Amino acid sequence: MTAPAVRILYIDDDVVLARLVQRKLERRGYAVEWAKDGREGVERLEQGGITVVCLDHEMPGATGLDILPALLSGKNAPPVVYVTGAGDTRVAVAALKAGADDYVPKEAGEGFFDLLVAAIGQALEKSQLRHERERAEQEVRAARDRAELLLTEVNHRVANSLALVAAFVRMQKSGLSDSMALAALDETQARITAIAGIHRSLYTSGDVRSVRFDAYLETLLAEMHTAMASRHPDSFIVVADAVSVPTDKAVSLAVIVTELVTNACKYAYPDGGTGSIRVRATAADGQLSVSVEDDGIGFSGDDTPRGTGLGTRIVQAMATSLGALLHHDRQHAGTRVTLTMPLQPL
Repeated sequence: MTAPAVRILYIDDDVVLARLVQRKLERRGYAVEWAKDGREGVERLEQGGITVVCLDHEMPGATGLDILPALLSGKNAPPVVYVTGAGDTRVAVAALKAGADDYVPKEAGEGFFDLLVAAIGQALEKSQLRHERERAEQEVRAARDRAELLLTEVNHRVANSLALVAAFVRMQKSGLSDSMALAALDETQARITAIAGIHRSLYTSGDVRSVRFDAYLETLLAEMHTAMASRHPDSFIVVADAVSVPTDKAVSLAVIVTELVTNACKYAYPDGGTGSIRVRATAADGQLSVSVEDDGIGFSGDDTPRGTGLGTRIVQAMATSLGALLHHDRQHAGTRVTLTMPLQPL
């Protein structure tokens, strides 16, 4: 026996059939209300409490297809079982395309009522599954929104913490006079700034999964140009395609670019020489290429590293972690280092 809470609204201008439907369905445990036309049916539906609508096609003034959109337009609209003339499959197909859950052809005898009850049961099952799916999708969206909010907050806090560490480094520099120690702290601060910039771009963007690498390079090089005021070349130039890079890979790329640019600033133009340092990023055929070049004295990649060689080791380690290839262009007049790595679609 079906629970009495299931309330059927039967819309049909045929009074005799409507009374029969009401009596037959109530014997099977349904509560049934009748509306003689579409306008009356829509008005009753707006009052709430209806579980399933059974809608006849042939009615004076407006067909069921004319009324169906109004029945389905409300929030949490109940499922609709469409009642058509026997053999009128074109109307049935049109009703299903318009949003009806099922259809039943009108015919004489008990078979019609059996089909109607079966269609109501199927419509209720489909409606329940639809609501459960919508509820699950809402829960997934809410969980995703919470996770993204949490990630944004985490990135914000990490960026603040890195900025604090950078401030400590600056404080420590102020108490030192040794040139090698000062240079080491300068490089450390540049690395911290590069990583902090990635986190800053994450918590100010709408997508914590990726970083717009072209925009990030512009910001990074501008900050480095300011930070290296005492030894920077005439200009830093960035030419980059509009490309998004997964966050974990963007951090490694940022450190690599920072090391290469820092090395260029230190060694490309000695003895007061000047020139530009250029950073390029291009994406094509599933590959991302990032190059740093200058027109200075040159470095082949096989030369003995100047200084401690820590920057070179960092670049090589980061490139390995990215599965990237490093190429030193020996034909270039100065130094050109290009990193090429696979770029998977986000």
